[in-house]
Amino acid sequence: MQTGFRFQADTLQAFVEALLGYAGSEPEEARLVADHLVSANLAGHDSHGVGMLPSYIRSLSQGYLQLNQHASVVKDAGAVVTLDGNSAFGQVAAHEAIQLGIEKARQFGLAAVALNNAHHIGRIGYWAEKCAAAGFISIHFVNVVGDPMVAPFGGKDSRFGTNPLCVVFPRKDGAPLLLDYATSAIAFGKTRVAWHKGIPVADGCLIDNQGLPTNDPGVMHVPPLGALLTFAQHKGYALATLCEILGGALSGGKTTHQDTLQESVDAIFNCMTTIILNPDMFDAPDMQHQTEAFIDWVKASPHDPAQPIQVPGEWEANNRQTRLEQGIELDESSWKAIGQAALAAGMPQAELEAFTSRKM
Repeated sequence: MQTGFRFQADTLQAFVEALLGYAGSEPEEARLVADHLVSANLAGHDSHGVGMLPSYIRSLSQGYLQLNQHASVVKDAGAVVTLDGNSAFGQVAAHEAIQLGIEKARQFGLAAVALNNAHHIGRIGYWAEKCAAAGFISIHFVNVVGDPMVAPFGGKDSRFGTNPLCVVFPRKDGAPLLLDYATSAIAFGKTRVAWHKGIPVADGCLIDNQGLPTNDPGVMHVPPLGALLTFAQHKGYALATLCEILGGALSGGKTTHQDTLQESVDAIFNCMTTIILNPDMFDAPDMQHQTEAFIDWVKASPHDPAQPIQVPGEWEANNRQTRLEQGIELDESSWKAIGQAALAAGMPQAELEAFTSRKM
């Protein structure tokens, strides 16, 4: 297995901002995208981290991703608002959508924000954490338009995207409870990471182009392509279906079907419908106490001392602390691909080498 390089988070932040600046992003856009990508790496979700940069640069060169664009309000119905992402960086469009949703929730006690036609909006938990930081509960339904990579339960080829679901609950004196996962058995980006590292994925995650089970992540990257499977068989498939409809159709965007298929695997467009709730509006004065009592009860279950019971979001919080201290590791193949993307964006070779030399 390749060992790769290890970088401090602020080094990667500066690198991504520089790369996107050469590509043509204005400083604030570069900062928002870099913060989101590095935050994904810090949380332990390398599938949604800086390894996405080669795909973004290809999408830009192919004319799909549009730089320095913003979300625009299509309909404002008070507590319910619909926005068009205008093919902007999803990290920009989703930032604007979530900020508006938080403002609406402060005003009305709850809000529903629909965002369509945004380029890849990345790790959904990042947006949920923004809501939790403001003291709000949020529920996010997301689809991936026209980029099928997941097979329906019982099917033998891909028909829809990884369609994430995310829910967050803010705690008064602790990290928020965060549920954030793709409805596929693993995220597509995790196959990319495994493929670069030359390691297999677990059983029950993939089928090849013949519909047969496989552990080879290359079936998602080298034609003829296979497909991801949903988690929990029919249960994940059912949830993915509702994410497709609530995230895609309800947002005013598109669902995946013959007429919406993308011509490029790098044309990653998301729609997201988010419900934001102010927990203080409920008649639940004992809410936080009941939450902590439940967490204490669950964690007291007999378990292996070397493997403590964790609540949703704790894994990410632990990763964040560790990686801030020890750095973010990238395998050699991933860093090579990122470096090639940097050069394609216009970064001088000497500057790329200078960033590489800052590895830990």
